[in-house]
Amino acid sequence: MTSNSKRLVDGPVDADLTVLLSHGAGAGMDTPAMDTIALGLADNGYRVVRFEFPYMQRIRAEGTRRPPDRQPVLTAHLREEIRACGVETSRLILAGRSMGGRMSSLVADEYEVAGLVCLGYPFHPPGKPERLRTEHLEDITTPTLILQGERDKFGSPEEVEQYRLSRAIDVFWIPDGDHSFKPRKKSGHTEQSNLALAITRMVKFLSVIR
Repeated sequence: MTSNSKRLVDGPVDADLTVLLSHGAGAGMDTPAMDTIALGLADNGYRVVRFEFPYMQRIRAEGTRRPPDRQPVLTAHLREEIRACGVETSRLILAGRSMGGRMSSLVADEYEVAGLVCLGYPFHPPGKPERLRTEHLEDITTPTLILQGERDKFGSPEEVEQYRLSRAIDVFWIPDGDHSFKPRKKSGHTEQSNLALAITRMVKFLSVIR
């Protein structure tokens, strides 16, 4: 792993594909789950670049909580990170947890990236199923994998089944997972087994693109 104050990079420098991995709204780029995903992909030969949005950089610097920046600020920063990756967008995968995945989905077609992975897509705010965030997903052309927990309050299997989503999108359900893929103890699954499954599905998805 190489790092500086703004980025973490894992995996071979000469990898065929680079994954630009964005964090979710409430936690930064170096949580245990983000580490597990990044290192899991790196172990499979992919270069993974992590970064933090401006509001999270301020949280880290000041030690005070603050809400995410508004969408235009987030997508503008994501565009800067895409350019900073230093690879052709045809060899770039955009990926992200929750909010990071949503922001990535908003710019994926614009940059004609090789693929998109959303780890827990926030189809709607919890308890507000009428406030859908799916309009742009109806005609997205970028090959897309959405990994979604079966108990995700941001979009359940029953709800997502009713959405009009592009044929470019494949949704895979993580067993008994919540929005962070954490299952209940009684399910027989664990957070680590679910993260391992998520990595396996991502690698399968990326291997087709590769």
